[in-house]
Amino acid sequence: MLEKVVALVKEVGQQVIMPRYLKVSRQYKADGSFFTEADVVAQTVLFDELRKIHPAPLLGEEMSREEQELQWMHGNEGLWSVDPIDGTSNFFNGLPYFAISVAYLVQGKSILGVVYNPATQEMFYAQKGGGAFLNGIPLPINKHVPSLSNAMANIDLKRLDRKLAATVATYPPYASQRNYGASTLEWCYIAAGYFDLYLHGGQKPWDYAAGSLILEEAGGSMCGFDHEDYWAGSPWRRSVIAALDAGLFIQWRDWVHKSR
Repeated sequence: MLEKVVALVKEVGQQVIMPRYLKVSRQYKADGSFFTEADVVAQTVLFDELRKIHPAPLLGEEMSREEQELQWMHGNEGLWSVDPIDGTSNFFNGLPYFAISVAYLVQGKSILGVVYNPATQEMFYAQKGGGAFLNGIPLPINKHVPSLSNAMANIDLKRLDRKLAATVATYPPYASQRNYGASTLEWCYIAAGYFDLYLHGGQKPWDYAAGSLILEEAGGSMCGFDHEDYWAGSPWRRSVIAALDAGLFIQWRDWVHKSR
């Protein structure tokens, strides 16, 4: 099934998304966020083809909240989670940091994950118990282990509470930070070793379903703000504290908890 999903995601990226790169206009959702024709067309194609690969409920970002909750409720024994374009703002503005994300979950946990950036042709993928890969190369690629003080972090400040965000911005324990605006790729870049630390205040299933498995299969560690078990708590706003190296993860987790 993994090979079929990888082939499908690559085809959608190259045949549906990239021909529309910098050629689509914004459309707005009821909550004020925006999407493009490329998001809608890509999700439709992915849904149609994923049903052929394995029939199961389908959860997509470009659905109403009511539809999303219904699909989640009926998907305990098997659920496709799809983000047709994660990083739509980047896609619309011409920044080549966006991705298609597809995951398959059983009982709320991911067993297959694929994340593909069609602009850079980076294909990340993993299957439970089978390791994680980037274009066929096992992850992690960069295996250096820094101390917390010279680590590079990927931080989403806007979804952190005020106290933690202020502490991170003013007294960071790491050397440098970045945030490029596509959660699915952020997970993969931690798994590859391009970043050392990850912090996010709240993600939805299509943000974390594929990437969390890829990090886990690369040997990374993760938890939430309020749960050592990353998969505990609400699936609709899941916080992330993560690192590739287990020892560094403990230092990072303890610093975050102390700073909240």
